[in-house]
Amino acid sequence: MEMKKRISLELRNRSPAEVRELVVDSCRSADGEVEGVTEEFSALEVLSMVNVGLGSLAKLPALPKLRKLEVSDNSISGGLDTLAEKCPNLSYLNLSGNHIKELSSLQPLQNLKNLKSLDLYSCGVTAADGYRDAVFRLLPQVVYLDGFDPDDNEVPESNDEDDEAGPPGDEDEEDEEEDEEEGSEVGLSYLMKEGIQDEEDDGDYVEEEEDDEEEEDGEDDDAPAQGEKRKRDADDEGDDDDDE
Repeated sequence: MEMKKRISLELRNRSPAEVRELVVDSCRSADGEVEGVTEEFSALEVLSMVNVGLGSLAKLPALPKLRKLEVSDNSISGGLDTLAEKCPNLSYLNLSGNHIKELSSLQPLQNLKNLKSLDLYSCGVTAADGYRDAVFRLLPQVVYLDGFDPDDNEVPESNDEDDEAGPPGDEDEEDEEEDEEEGSEVGLSYLMKEGIQDEEDDGDYVEEEEDDEEEEDGEDDDAPAQGEKRKRDADDEGDDDDDE
Protein backbone atom coordinates (compact mmCIF):
# COMPACT_ATOMS: atom_id res chain seq x y z
CA MET A 1 0.00 0.00 0.00
CA GLU A 2 1.25 3.48 -0.82
CA MET A 3 2.17 5.75 2.06
CA LYS A 4 -0.35 8.47 1.15
CA LYS A 5 -3.23 5.99 1.06
CA ARG A 6 -2.14 4.44 4.34
CA ILE A 7 -2.06 7.85 6.01
CA SER A 8 -5.59 8.59 4.74
CA LEU A 9 -6.78 5.37 6.36
CA GLU A 10 -4.98 6.13 9.61
CA LEU A 11 -6.70 9.49 9.92
CA ARG A 12 -10.05 7.75 10.56
CA ASN A 13 -12.15 10.85 9.88
CA ARG A 14 -9.87 13.03 12.00
CA SER A 15 -8.14 16.16 10.83
CA PRO A 16 -4.31 15.96 10.71
CA ALA A 17 -4.10 18.54 13.51
CA GLU A 18 -5.86 16.11 15.87
CA VAL A 19 -3.39 13.27 15.36
CA ARG A 20 -0.75 12.77 18.05
CA GLU A 21 0.59 9.37 16.93
CA LEU A 22 0.91 8.12 13.36
CA VAL A 23 2.10 4.62 12.42
CA VAL A 24 2.54 3.76 8.73
CA ASP A 25 4.96 0.83 9.00
CA SER A 26 5.52 -1.50 6.02
CA CYS A 27 3.73 0.63 3.44
CA ARG A 28 5.59 1.93 0.37
CA SER A 29 7.20 5.27 -0.41
CA ALA A 30 7.04 5.80 -4.16
CA ASP A 31 10.29 7.73 -4.51
CA GLY A 32 12.11 6.98 -1.28
CA GLU A 33 10.93 10.21 0.32
CA VAL A 34 8.43 11.02 3.04
CA GLU A 35 4.96 11.29 1.48
CA GLY A 36 1.60 12.29 2.88
CA VAL A 37 2.97 13.69 6.15
CA THR A 38 2.59 17.45 6.06
CA GLU A 39 2.90 20.41 8.41
CA GLU A 40 -0.82 20.04 9.07
CA PHE A 41 0.15 17.31 11.55
CA SER A 42 1.06 20.08 13.97
CA ALA A 43 0.26 18.09 17.15
CA LEU A 44 2.12 14.94 16.09
CA GLU A 45 4.34 13.53 18.85
CA VAL A 46 5.07 10.01 17.61
CA LEU A 47 5.79 9.07 13.99
CA SER A 48 6.68 5.54 12.89
CA MET A 49 7.74 4.81 9.31
CA VAL A 50 9.45 1.43 9.66
CA ASN A 51 10.33 -0.47 6.47
CA VAL A 52 8.71 1.90 4.00
CA GLY A 53 11.63 2.23 1.57
CA LEU A 54 12.89 5.64 2.73
CA GLY A 55 16.24 6.75 1.37
CA SER A 56 16.13 10.26 2.80
CA LEU A 57 14.41 12.43 5.40
CA ALA A 58 14.84 15.59 3.34
CA LYS A 59 11.08 15.96 2.75
CA LEU A 60 10.09 15.45 6.35
CA PRO A 61 7.90 18.46 7.22
CA ALA A 62 8.30 20.69 10.25
CA LEU A 63 6.84 18.81 13.22
CA PRO A 64 7.64 20.98 16.25
CA LYS A 65 6.01 18.66 18.81
CA LEU A 66 7.51 15.41 17.53
CA ARG A 67 9.24 13.51 20.36
CA LYS A 68 9.69 10.04 18.88
CA LEU A 69 10.73 9.12 15.35
CA GLU A 70 10.94 5.49 14.21
CA VAL A 71 12.54 5.03 10.77
CA SER A 72 14.30 1.68 11.18
CA ASP A 73 14.77 -0.83 8.35
CA ASN A 74 14.99 1.74 5.58
CA SER A 75 17.83 2.85 3.28
CA ILE A 76 18.79 6.15 4.91
CA SER A 77 22.51 6.88 4.60
CA GLY A 78 22.70 10.52 5.64
CA GLY A 79 20.90 13.82 5.27
CA LEU A 80 20.06 14.01 8.98
CA ASP A 81 20.78 17.73 9.15
CA THR A 82 17.09 18.59 8.58
CA LEU A 83 15.99 16.96 11.83
CA ALA A 84 17.26 19.68 14.18
CA GLU A 85 15.46 22.38 12.23
CA LYS A 86 12.19 20.52 11.69
CA CYS A 87 11.93 18.43 14.85
CA PRO A 88 13.69 20.42 17.60
CA ASN A 89 11.97 18.52 20.44
CA LEU A 90 12.95 15.06 19.24
CA SER A 91 14.07 12.94 22.21
CA TYR A 92 14.05 9.43 20.67
CA LEU A 93 15.39 8.46 17.24
CA ASN A 94 15.54 4.93 15.85
CA LEU A 95 17.77 4.58 12.80
CA SER A 96 18.41 0.84 13.18
CA GLY A 97 18.83 -1.18 10.00
CA ASN A 98 19.74 1.78 7.78
CA HIS A 99 22.83 2.45 5.64
CA ILE A 100 24.70 4.65 8.09
CA LYS A 101 28.32 3.58 7.85
CA GLU A 102 30.32 6.60 8.95
CA LEU A 103 30.37 8.34 12.30
CA SER A 104 30.41 11.66 10.47
CA SER A 105 26.89 10.93 9.20
CA LEU A 106 25.68 11.36 12.78
CA GLN A 107 27.33 14.72 13.35
CA PRO A 108 24.19 16.74 12.41
CA LEU A 109 22.45 15.15 15.40
CA GLN A 110 24.57 17.34 17.67
CA ASN A 111 22.00 20.07 17.08
CA LEU A 112 19.20 17.95 18.51
CA LYS A 113 19.64 19.25 22.05
CA ASN A 114 16.76 17.17 23.46
CA LEU A 115 17.88 13.85 21.97
CA LYS A 116 18.21 11.34 24.82
CA SER A 117 17.90 7.96 23.13
CA LEU A 118 19.43 6.82 19.82
CA ASP A 119 19.22 3.35 18.24
CA LEU A 120 21.64 2.30 15.50
CA TYR A 121 21.34 -1.50 15.60
CA SER A 122 22.46 -3.22 12.38
CA CYS A 123 23.94 -0.04 10.90
CA GLY A 124 27.44 -0.31 9.44
CA VAL A 125 28.78 2.27 11.88
CA THR A 126 28.27 -0.12 14.81
CA ALA A 127 31.09 -2.35 13.51
CA ALA A 128 33.75 0.32 14.12
CA ASP A 129 36.15 -0.11 17.03
CA GLY A 130 35.09 1.93 20.03
CA TYR A 131 31.80 2.72 18.36
CA ARG A 132 29.84 3.33 21.55
CA ASP A 133 32.43 5.57 23.18
CA ALA A 134 32.81 7.53 19.96
CA VAL A 135 29.06 8.16 19.67
CA PHE A 136 28.75 9.26 23.30
CA ARG A 137 31.63 11.68 22.77
CA LEU A 138 30.13 13.01 19.54
CA LEU A 139 26.63 13.33 21.01
CA PRO A 140 27.03 14.16 24.71
CA GLN A 141 23.32 14.87 25.11
CA VAL A 142 22.49 11.23 24.31
CA VAL A 143 21.89 9.17 27.45
CA TYR A 144 21.03 5.81 25.88
CA LEU A 145 22.63 4.28 22.79
CA ASP A 146 21.04 1.07 21.52
CA GLY A 147 19.16 0.80 24.80
CA PHE A 148 22.11 1.24 27.19
CA ASP A 149 23.86 4.17 28.85
CA PRO A 150 27.69 4.60 28.90
CA ASP A 151 27.89 2.35 31.98
CA ASP A 152 25.92 -0.41 30.24
CA ASN A 153 22.80 0.22 32.31
CA GLU A 154 19.67 -0.64 30.37
CA VAL A 155 17.11 2.04 29.67
CA PRO A 156 14.38 1.91 32.37
CA GLU A 157 10.98 0.65 31.29
CA SER A 158 9.43 3.90 32.51
CA ASN A 159 11.25 5.76 29.72
CA ASP A 160 9.66 3.51 27.10
CA GLU A 161 6.27 4.05 28.68
CA ASP A 162 6.77 7.80 28.62
CA ASP A 163 7.40 7.67 24.87
CA GLU A 164 4.05 5.98 24.38
CA ALA A 165 2.17 7.92 27.01
CA GLY A 166 -1.27 9.31 26.35
CA PRO A 167 -2.31 12.97 26.43
CA PRO A 168 -0.83 14.95 29.33
CA GLY A 169 -3.03 14.84 32.40
CA ASP A 170 -4.79 11.56 31.56
CA GLU A 171 -2.60 9.56 33.92
CA ASP A 172 -3.09 12.05 36.74
CA GLU A 173 -6.84 11.98 36.25
CA GLU A 174 -6.86 8.19 36.34
CA ASP A 175 -4.82 8.21 39.54
CA GLU A 176 -7.23 10.68 41.10
CA GLU A 177 -10.20 8.53 40.10
CA GLU A 178 -8.54 5.45 41.59
CA ASP A 179 -7.82 7.32 44.81
CA GLU A 180 -11.44 8.47 45.00
CA GLU A 181 -12.70 4.94 44.44
CA GLU A 182 -10.36 3.57 47.09
CA GLY A 183 -11.43 6.32 49.47
CA SER A 184 -15.09 5.48 48.85
CA GLU A 185 -14.44 1.80 49.48
CA VAL A 186 -12.59 2.55 52.70
CA GLY A 187 -15.33 4.90 53.86
CA LEU A 188 -18.04 2.33 53.09
CA SER A 189 -16.11 -0.40 54.88
CA TYR A 190 -15.66 1.85 57.88
CA LEU A 191 -19.37 2.74 58.01
CA MET A 192 -20.37 -0.90 57.68
CA LYS A 193 -17.96 -1.85 60.44
CA GLU A 194 -19.31 0.92 62.67
CA GLY A 195 -22.87 -0.22 61.95
CA ILE A 196 -22.04 -3.80 62.89
CA GLN A 197 -20.33 -2.63 66.07
CA ASP A 198 -23.37 -0.52 67.00
CA GLU A 199 -25.66 -3.51 66.52
CA GLU A 200 -23.39 -5.64 68.71
CA ASP A 201 -23.36 -2.93 71.39
CA ASP A 202 -27.18 -2.67 71.24
CA GLY A 203 -27.40 -6.43 71.60
CA ASP A 204 -25.15 -6.38 74.66
CA TYR A 205 -27.26 -3.62 76.16
CA VAL A 206 -30.49 -5.58 75.63
CA GLU A 207 -28.93 -8.70 77.13
CA GLU A 208 -27.81 -6.72 80.18
CA GLU A 209 -31.35 -5.33 80.64
CA GLU A 210 -32.81 -8.83 80.40
CA ASP A 211 -30.30 -10.08 82.98
CA ASP A 212 -31.24 -7.23 85.32
CA GLU A 213 -34.95 -8.00 84.94
CA GLU A 214 -34.35 -11.68 85.67
CA GLU A 215 -32.42 -10.78 88.82
CA GLU A 216 -35.25 -8.50 89.97
CA ASP A 217 -37.82 -11.23 89.30
CA GLY A 218 -35.70 -13.64 91.32
CA GLU A 219 -35.61 -11.27 94.26
CA ASP A 220 -39.41 -10.79 94.09
CA ASP A 221 -39.93 -14.55 94.13
CA ASP A 222 -37.67 -14.94 97.16
CA ALA A 223 -39.52 -12.27 99.18
CA PRO A 224 -42.82 -14.23 99.73
CA ALA A 225 -40.87 -17.37 100.55
CA GLN A 226 -38.89 -15.56 103.19
CA GLY A 227 -42.13 -14.08 104.62
CA GLU A 228 -43.70 -17.50 104.85
CA LYS A 229 -40.64 -18.83 106.64
CA ARG A 230 -40.78 -16.04 109.20
CA LYS A 231 -44.50 -16.72 109.72
CA ARG A 232 -43.86 -20.42 110.31
CA ASP A 233 -41.11 -19.60 112.80
CA ALA A 234 -43.46 -17.27 114.70
CA ASP A 235 -46.19 -19.93 114.82
CA ASP A 236 -43.71 -22.48 116.15
CA GLU A 237 -42.68 -20.11 118.94
CA GLY A 238 -46.39 -19.61 119.85
CA ASP A 239 -46.92 -23.33 120.15
CA ASP A 240 -43.93 -23.61 122.46
CA ASP A 241 -45.38 -20.95 124.77
CA ASP A 242 -48.71 -22.80 125.01
CA ASP A 243 -46.96 -25.98 125.98
CA GLU A 244 -45.30 -24.25 128.86
